[in-house]
Amino acid sequence: MLIFAAILAMIVANSSLGTVYHDAIHAATGPVLTDKLGPMTVHLWINDGLMAIFFLLVGLEIKREFVDGRLASWDRRRLPFIAAAAGMAVPAALYMAFAGGEPGLAQGWAIPAATDIAFAMGVLALLGKRAPTSLKLFLVTVAIVDDMGAVAIIALFYTAKIDLLALAAAAVILGLMFAMGRMRVKSLSLYLLMFALLWYAMLLSGVHATIAGVLAAMAIPFDRTPGAPDSETSPLHRLEHGLHPWVAFAIVPLFGFANAGVDVSGLTAEQIFAPLPLGIAAGLFLGKQIGIFGSVWLAVKLGIAGKLRGATWLQVYGVAMLCGIGFTMSLFIGGLAFPGDALLIEEAKIGILMGSLAAALLGYAVLRFAPLHPQHDKIESESDAEIAADGDVRDTSESGGIAAQ
Repeated sequence: MLIFAAILAMIVANSSLGTVYHDAIHAATGPVLTDKLGPMTVHLWINDGLMAIFFLLVGLEIKREFVDGRLASWDRRRLPFIAAAAGMAVPAALYMAFAGGEPGLAQGWAIPAATDIAFAMGVLALLGKRAPTSLKLFLVTVAIVDDMGAVAIIALFYTAKIDLLALAAAAVILGLMFAMGRMRVKSLSLYLLMFALLWYAMLLSGVHATIAGVLAAMAIPFDRTPGAPDSETSPLHRLEHGLHPWVAFAIVPLFGFANAGVDVSGLTAEQIFAPLPLGIAAGLFLGKQIGIFGSVWLAVKLGIAGKLRGATWLQVYGVAMLCGIGFTMSLFIGGLAFPGDALLIEEAKIGILMGSLAAALLGYAVLRFAPLHPQHDKIESESDAEIAADGDVRDTSESGGIAAQ
């Protein structure tokens, strides 16, 4: 759906409907929720409103993984944290090397730091059984930690002037949500009402409103379910299941359609290889693979973590390359980095599309033609049997084997 929406946006933006597309996306709908933003537009409702629900789902997934999933212990967090940290730092450094010296471009350093889990997992899924289970789980956990880093970056570095009164109101609302959780209140409608209030308070505060989604998720009560994927009585599980189809099939594709439409008909080589798009593309395509593969290789060689079970080094490299698909989060951060500057936002989109497309195509090619691990079939059969028996796979390193959740 996301791929289709992005392609459709590109087609429409470069057709005779291009003007209609841009006018519709930026059409003022009202009301004025805050003087900082002015009248709400379709684009603002999607990026500041609907994407808060996307971040709510991201927050629910992060909490579940940390409390009762693949990141429930420091042993399991170590390799994904190392890989995600390096996979954010190296792209940012490469971006600064290419574009940081240009006036007004330094604030775009975080654009290539993000990984799009939907796109990356979609490409990996096309490989079927050729992709080892350990690689799939590694990609998911790295992307989850990557999302945490992106949320922190948005909160710390892309926040406008703070309204302390509104921020205090948000803190009170969040405190009430945590109190409701401690009292085991399980009404999802009540939590969603509080989430809406929290979103508005954050919008007024100057901190980006989407952060409300992650904060609200931390307050949703959670029932531990060892040996099972979810619980019918757990508010977090019920909300995650309820939100997932709306986010996957409506919000994320709508965001892609509203943000991926770039008119490339009049682009010149000089524009394509300008410092901003080149820095973003280099950060996504080169920075991600260097940072993630290099950190994993170093962690294994130093004995900090075990090599991914059933995966060759070439396959690990291919997955590191797939992490360079930064579509959704990168587009989102690009809009925050250059607010009100349509030209720079369009240039950023070009860089994101170039880097993400190169990472997707070459990452797929590496994984498609990489020789399989000598014990691939045996290890995958064991993984399938353990997943069927116990619900999930947690530890997929050679040092830890495969432990069932």
